[in-house]
Amino acid sequence: MQALLLQAVLLLMVTLAITKHPNGVYSLRYLHILLEWPGLLEPQFIHLSYLGNTQIVGFNSRSESQRAEHRAPWKDEQDPEYWEKETKGILKGKKFLEEVMKKMVHVDDNTTTGHHTIQLRYGCDVLPEGYFRHGVLELTLDIQEYIMLSEDLENWIVIGKKVEMIREEWKATYYGPIMKSYLEGKCVEEFLEAFADGKDYLLRTDPPSVHVIHKVRPDQKITLRCWALNFYPAEITLTWQRDGRNQTQDLEVVETRPAGDGTFQKWAAVVVSSGEEYRYSCHVNHDGLPEPITLRWIPPPTFPIMATAIAVVLGALLLGAMVTFLIWKRRTRGKEGAGS
Repeated sequence: MQALLLQAVLLLMVTLAITKHPNGVYSLRYLHILLEWPGLLEPQFIHLSYLGNTQIVGFNSRSESQRAEHRAPWKDEQDPEYWEKETKGILKGKKFLEEVMKKMVHVDDNTTTGHHTIQLRYGCDVLPEGYFRHGVLELTLDIQEYIMLSEDLENWIVIGKKVEMIREEWKATYYGPIMKSYLEGKCVEEFLEAFADGKDYLLRTDPPSVHVIHKVRPDQKITLRCWALNFYPAEITLTWQRDGRNQTQDLEVVETRPAGDGTFQKWAAVVVSSGEEYRYSCHVNHDGLPEPITLRWIPPPTFPIMATAIAVVLGALLLGAMVTFLIWKRRTRGKEGAGS
């Protein structure tokens, strides 16, 4: 009864938070990676948990702690029992992948024969109302073979001969229905709990800092690159216009990418003829901005530099004149003294 009440409270908290911030985080992803190569006494296991684009939990079998670690940017308020439970669950995932490795790679013997990687990725997407929207489960072997649950979580999609035996085993053990139930139920509960802990951080808005870089190309044309930095959330619109119209030719736009500090960055570049830079403007729109930004490249001022140079020259001439005058004055006084 208490568990159901807690889930209802979390659901209400998350629903209110997300609906007030339509670009909120709606996904929870778990990633298990097992690495094996010659000379390694036992495979290395790595676990990562992500809430949207933000890592919240990590584990590395080669670390000293051998425990699940808090990786979220917000304060860890969980008690030691929680992390003990997390560690046990992660170690179960490690054992599961080690068994898969033996069956898929070491069919004839139990020795390491080369470099192998198994990756298991699973998780759920959640609607703004706090309900299940989509589930993901896929296992990849050496980036060549994989098995995954279909969109409706009812069937297995397989590519590669080695994973065929895994599919047959998972069918026999009803692994598919078990994971379908988990993704639609328990995974959503885990999302609600994690999101409630970090909602203040995840629903923040950091406006982008924007600037334009001017660079001369070998063909004497100009590249204008518009940078947007340090923004959150990741959704942003970055476009170039020529004389007020959207520019599509000679345009390069990179995907939004994480900056490594919890924010994102993006740039868009356009190639223009020298002397026509003034006709182009960069337009940026983001939730953190009170209104869209329009920015042009502004040539660096030359007058202050010339004025400074002239002032330096005049100052040097004036100083020289003063020194010459003082020397002449001293000589004049010397002659007058000698004549008297």
